[in-house]
Amino acid sequence: MLKIKTIRSFAKRFRKLSSGKIKYKKSNMRHILIKKTSKQKRQLRSKAMVTRSNLKIINKCLPYL
Repeated sequence: MLKIKTIRSFAKRFRKLSSGKIKYKKSNMRHILIKKTSKQKRQLRSKAMVTRSNLKIINKCLPYL
């Protein structure tokens, strides 16, 4: 049987935890930071977990994660 290719853009953005959950880094923290408040920038620094509704799509794109 053929191997399923991993979508590399997904592999760079998502990591799997030992509990089985998938974490990712929030967006909007690269440029145009002057107009964002300190609170917004602080909240963007933290990692986030993938929701259950998006989990199916990500698991399909990352078959060996």
